[in-house]
Amino acid sequence: MFTLSAPLLLRAYAAGIFPMAESAESRELHWFDPERRGILPLDGFHVARSLRKTLRRCPFELRFDSAFRAVIEGCAEATEDRPKTWINDDIVRLYGDLFDTGFAHSVECWRDGRLVGGLYGVAIGGAYFGESMFSRETGASKVALVHLVARLRAAGFALLDTQFVTEHLSRFGAIEIPRTEYRRRLAAAMERKTDFRGVDQQAALADLLESAGMPPS
Repeated sequence: MFTLSAPLLLRAYAAGIFPMAESAESRELHWFDPERRGILPLDGFHVARSLRKTLRRCPFELRFDSAFRAVIEGCAEATEDRPKTWINDDIVRLYGDLFDTGFAHSVECWRDGRLVGGLYGVAIGGAYFGESMFSRETGASKVALVHLVARLRAAGFALLDTQFVTEHLSRFGAIEIPRTEYRRRLAAAMERKTDFRGVDQQAALADLLESAGMPPS
């Protein structure tokens, strides 16, 4: 029986293809290569005024890569707004393997020692492929996304792939581009040298917010 491996998954991402399951109970993964691809331009990221106020209050402790498996499990939780998920056991296994080899990363929001939101994705060269996010407290996933973008900008990334554009992501500036344009940007981003973990996060966030029109506090 064919078993999908982490190295094969990396090759798929490099070719512009990503997997999803129909549901958490599904035992099959399906490959997607949309004609129009969602991206979040790192130089056109929008931070709403209300979110800027939240960031200024610093309601969460931000961590990176400290609880990757817990973040995936949080993303796989059924909620009132999202009763079904595409994250099955194979997804958990594969992305766990990518994390173990340094190709997957999580951004986490904590409060009083409890994980209350976050996101995860895959990083290859200067491309970050966002996979999923979740919130157990209001605003947690939004705060995690802002910190992700700040880190990607500071680390020299050129592409943040969102796969599709949702109403939620469009508020941050997400757009759709044709498949050919996406592949061109992907090829260029893959050539970059980046260091996701070697970033001064406080300075990176300050730079992002200043560029978005929020002066340093």
